Amino acid sequence: MLTFVVKRILSAVPVLIMVAIIVFLVLRLSPGDPALMIAGPSATEDQLQALRESMGLTKPLLQQLFLWIGQILSGDFGVSLISGKPVTELILDRFGPTLALSLSTIVLAVAVAIPLGVLAAWQQGKWIDRLVMAGSVLGFSVPVFIVGYILILIFARGLGWFPVQGYKPLSDGFGPFAVRLVLPSVALSFPYIALIARIVRTNVIEVMGEDYIRTARAKGLTEGGVLMDHALGNAAVPIVTIIGVSIAMLIGGVVVTESVFNIPGLGRLVLESVLARDYTVIQTVILLFSTIYVFINLAVDLLYGLFDPRIRY
Repeated sequence: MLTFVVKRILSAVPVLIMVAIIVFLVLRLSPGDPALMIAGPSATEDQLQALRESMGLTKPLLQQLFLWIGQILSGDFGVSLISGKPVTELILDRFGPTLALSLSTIVLAVAVAIPLGVLAAWQQGKWIDRLVMAGSVLGFSVPVFIVGYILILIFARGLGWFPVQGYKPLSDGFGPFAVRLVLPSVALSFPYIALIARIVRTNVIEVMGEDYIRTARAKGLTEGGVLMDHALGNAAVPIVTIIGVSIAMLIGGVVVTESVFNIPGLGRLVLESVLARDYTVIQTVILLFSTIYVFINLAVDLLYGLFDPRIRY
């Protein structure tokens, strides 16, 4: 297994390099001028040119690219073009809220979606099954920001059960920390509950037609035991796959959700940096997300062997 892990990590290096190059070129070739964002529209061309030179934006494109890759390899991710702070410091300041939101979302999605999918498979063709499938279509169809605003309108503005927006770190107490994560986690989990529930239902229905399921029933096992011990266990590999994909997909949803609920995480940082054309921050955060995506895929591959002993690396 160690050889497999090492090979996967080494094979990810060229992918990350290509991601870094593509992101760098797209940002540099897209419209927008960081110098203009800093100096303002009243700045003269000489002032703008001097500011561009101080930020290294007047150097040839390839030279800028090689300088940036060299900095990354040495562990230096540069400084923000707008704030002047080290990019590493900015990311560490914003990483906690994003991690908390992502973990609470995926835990909620898995805890709700797997029982719903198993229930829909058990009641295939009945009203419960149709209700779960209709809910999954709704979860796919309604954008996350719409769900967020509806939840704010009902549970924050209407009932007053939760704060409208904001974030409190865990150091301020578990209560204030948890209560501010409820609405954003529920809003962000909607599409992932729909996705995971559909996959669970499909795979459990497929497994329920196997011979060993009929044998388990013939031996007198309860329907719950057949579902949980045999059907769900043997359908685990594709379910783990879709959960891994869902975790990776959270990257896109976090940006929108953090903006709606005013959470100071990496998603908000990316949005602010895009609007300000802060190249160094955008490049580093996207590279970080790509690295996380690679390691999530590796973790999913390793979990296959845990759920299916026939798989060997």
